[in-house]
Amino acid sequence: MTTVRFLGVGAPRQKRTLRLPAWLPAYLQAAPLALILGCFLLLPILMIAVVSFWDYDFAQMYPGFVTFNYSETLGSWVTWKTYLNTLRFAFIVWAITLVIGFWIAYFLAFHIRTAAMQSVLFLVCTVPFLTSNVIRMISWIPVLGRNGLVNQALVGSGIIPQPLEWLLYSDFAVVLAMVHLYTLFMVTPIFNTLMRIDKSLVEAARDAGASSWQILTNVILPLAKPGMAIGTIFVVTLVMADFSTVQVMSGGQSASVALIMKNQMSLLQYPAAAANAVILLILVLLMVAGILRIVDIRKEL
Repeated sequence: MTTVRFLGVGAPRQKRTLRLPAWLPAYLQAAPLALILGCFLLLPILMIAVVSFWDYDFAQMYPGFVTFNYSETLGSWVTWKTYLNTLRFAFIVWAITLVIGFWIAYFLAFHIRTAAMQSVLFLVCTVPFLTSNVIRMISWIPVLGRNGLVNQALVGSGIIPQPLEWLLYSDFAVVLAMVHLYTLFMVTPIFNTLMRIDKSLVEAARDAGASSWQILTNVILPLAKPGMAIGTIFVVTLVMADFSTVQVMSGGQSASVALIMKNQMSLLQYPAAAANAVILLILVLLMVAGILRIVDIRKEL
């Protein structure tokens, strides 16, 4: 119980006591953050959900309650194929970034002895983020193009007789660009988790006769699961929402759910795009819920 006391104006020895409920100060402290999240997160999501049930034509939207936006989305094989293609991109990019991100974080945490050098090398990993995603993505075009650096090197050395066509404007280019863009989102949480591991545990396992592989699989990997789960959430949600990389690096030969929504909005089909956004949000939330059921990340928060 919180007590607030007021001194009387004419009677300094008389006190009036105002008793506040014990739960009220905590709610008052959380109110500003709740207001911000409500205005800038929950309210926009609610508006998208409402618009997804509206009718529309080529000129405007009509408030109402119709379900054909969802029926057209879920009843189209093209849409299902696009969702499967998006999930395929998410799975491949997640697997590659997990392997690369874990070994980079492992090297920084256990093979670099000084904290100063760890910080320097970690900052080196963040150097690409000094430029925008678009620039880093487009920079692959002169590297992977028909007359790019890779093809010129391979043809010039006699390894291949003619340039490879599948290096650019293909699913390979999309995956490569996404791995380049999102690997750091896997490195950071895993590195943070590995730095919290007590090195005495590793020394104790080594003194008990455990091999390096046994230490990795029985000590380090189980303790690194929270960081791997957080990195997975980051990478998967970013890949599922990425449309520019798919559009540019595939040359229009591949599609994703986010690219469908972008095209629908360019055609002023906002209710249809909102329906796709709601379905994609539900899918991502189910994936995140599944990850949280497997790994407890509260120890990292």
